[in-house]
Amino acid sequence: MKKTPVIILGIGILIALIVSIVSYNMLKSKAQKQMQQQDTVDVAIAAIDMAWGTVLDKSMIKTAPYLKKSLPAGYFTSAASLEGRVLVLPVKANEPIFESSLASTSMKSGGMAAIVQPNKRAMAVKVDKVVGVSGFIFPGNRVDVLVTLREAGENKGAITKTVLENVPVLATGVEVEKTGKQEKPSAVDVITLEVSPQEGEKLALASTEGKLQLALRNYSDSAEVMTKGTTIPVLLASHSSTPASSAVKKSAGTSTPSASGRRSFSVELIQGSKVTNVKFD
Repeated sequence: MKKTPVIILGIGILIALIVSIVSYNMLKSKAQKQMQQQDTVDVAIAAIDMAWGTVLDKSMIKTAPYLKKSLPAGYFTSAASLEGRVLVLPVKANEPIFESSLASTSMKSGGMAAIVQPNKRAMAVKVDKVVGVSGFIFPGNRVDVLVTLREAGENKGAITKTVLENVPVLATGVEVEKTGKQEKPSAVDVITLEVSPQEGEKLALASTEGKLQLALRNYSDSAEVMTKGTTIPVLLASHSSTPASSAVKKSAGTSTPSASGRRSFSVELIQGSKVTNVKFD
């Protein structure tokens, strides 16, 4: 009689174990059938990390199964179908290669020419760590281009103006240049921008006649901002309660009459260790 409860308990545990095993096998079998019923397709993916401008060959591509219903349009099912195509966007290892990441089928050579948009031009400008935003500008970013130069005409001062806005960056890199016969080659940072022909003319003139400065934009900021530019009198009056026109008359410096009877004044401009006098009417 004392062993009866133990026997009943053992039978109960055995029955529960059998039910658990049967239920697990049934659920596993059902899950496997559902997976088999879902359509999969072999998709061409990158075998290695590849940069834009790369001409694809079979050694760079492999295939992996993907759920067909989860794939967007434009995928490829074999490495052979991608032979000779050119990437216009970087692709990471094990990432599917889509038509949107490729240049047109007529483009057979890689490099910069493959990623420049129609009716656009690629222009490279030399920068330093300050102009290049301390190395934080990368391909795919967008920048504004500012130029500081001296206005034409007598008694004209320096002006800084935004000349290009929301310009795509195609590439960043370093080139080696030799600045003298006896000097060693030095590394110079270069940033390649995608511009229209008209923007290219502005960029060429700005880079030869003045000093460039790049301003990095937020990805979501594409608004066009019209500016008048900043001159030295406006700069000096920017944190003053006196209007810029009044600040010009009252700014520190000497005032002398000009040959035409108009009075002129000079302002001492300090740029680092360089001190110059700028005259204004």
